[in-house]
Amino acid sequence: MATSDTAFYQRAWRWHFLAGLFLAPLLILLSVTGIIYLFKPQLDELMYPHLLQVTPIAHPLSADRLAAVAQAAYPDAVLTQYLPPSASDRSAQFVLRSGEHELNLFINPADGALLGALDAHDNLQAIARALHAELMLGNTGDAVIELAAGWTLLLLCSGLYLWWPRQKGGMQGILLPRPDRRGRLWWRDLHAVLGLWGAAGLLFFALSGMTWTGIWGQRFADLWNRFPAAMWNEVPSSTLSRSLNQPHQQTVAWGAETLPLPRSHTAHHGHAMAEHGTVAGRIPLQKVVDIARDRGVTPGYSISLPKGESGVFTIALFADDPRNDATLHLDQYSGQVLADVRWQDYGAVAKTVETSVMLHMGRMYGLPHQLLMLALCLMVIGSCLSGLWIWWRRRPAGRLGLPSLPAVLPGWRGAALLLIGLGLAFPLLGASLLLIWGLDALWLAGRRLLPVRA
Repeated sequence: MATSDTAFYQRAWRWHFLAGLFLAPLLILLSVTGIIYLFKPQLDELMYPHLLQVTPIAHPLSADRLAAVAQAAYPDAVLTQYLPPSASDRSAQFVLRSGEHELNLFINPADGALLGALDAHDNLQAIARALHAELMLGNTGDAVIELAAGWTLLLLCSGLYLWWPRQKGGMQGILLPRPDRRGRLWWRDLHAVLGLWGAAGLLFFALSGMTWTGIWGQRFADLWNRFPAAMWNEVPSSTLSRSLNQPHQQTVAWGAETLPLPRSHTAHHGHAMAEHGTVAGRIPLQKVVDIARDRGVTPGYSISLPKGESGVFTIALFADDPRNDATLHLDQYSGQVLADVRWQDYGAVAKTVETSVMLHMGRMYGLPHQLLMLALCLMVIGSCLSGLWIWWRRRPAGRLGLPSLPAVLPGWRGAALLLIGLGLAFPLLGASLLLIWGLDALWLAGRRLLPVRA
């Protein structure tokens, strides 16, 4: 290689190393938790059949009678959400909150028998989702996940550059490991092969996952998810529908997260608070179920109960097929539908993102889709483990083994433009790139100024 090409190769190798060392543990964690959530339907059926399955019935009890059972079982808790049975052989579910504690309660809709309860935060799926979303570290974890998604793009670009064949051997050791290689060279081939085959999947995971982050993703949604004021019949509050979502549970679809929450009309209703914080004069819960049925909302939706005297009922379906998404806000006193947002109301960007999210989650095409996502996750895990093993075997004893900086700065303008473009598109990534570039520049400057002792 020419001097500038050699310098660029060394720089790319150094940045690939740094990205890999930072990302490998996170990508393994995200892949494992993603696999757990990917197979949520099967795992739930395996772990909780006694909570989910009931004898098929034609006429379940009303939602209000079931709510009374739930409230009687936990009189000090507040009902926050109702999940009607999604089929004739499924249980009804209520979410109850008492302080910081949240519980999922399962009831037989035929006779109101209590089937059991799960801690809403302390169960396999909730923990996996919270780890996947924010590492269970709140805003800090969310920022780390966003930074990891950005650095994944740099990892892919540098990896493809490093492993691209430059000699007559062609794609040997790139598409498949070479059978005659042994030891570290075989692991090197495996790392390259898994990285190449999984590159498209990892790129898709990073970009689609970025839309759910709290910094870049929220601003992206605020920019592209716009709804005309004519879609609701009351001046909305400043709170957006995304406030109904939590790290451990998704209620409202991404395409409707920026929909403002309207207020219920309170002018002609008393403000007396009934037991457990409910408001006197509120329509029956069963009426909300009837409205969802009359409006053609597909079973599998949830009903979030109003908060306070001006809150609204929210019927939300975060569907496996996003074309069935539904988000409805209802006046809690009259039942008037204040907002009704469906797939056809999404903009082109929202439709694209919503589809990519369900592809990311492996929900749209059944078991074949799940198996494809599983294969991509296993490729990511294999590539990370093989990369870590290569590093561990080659590192000097007691040292990190960071690839050395080139003596001259690389001069490939295309790469500089790529980095600038990534940094502008994803500011958190850009800030980290500037920081590392600056530290490298200081190190080079110090190496030139200070004489090296023999």
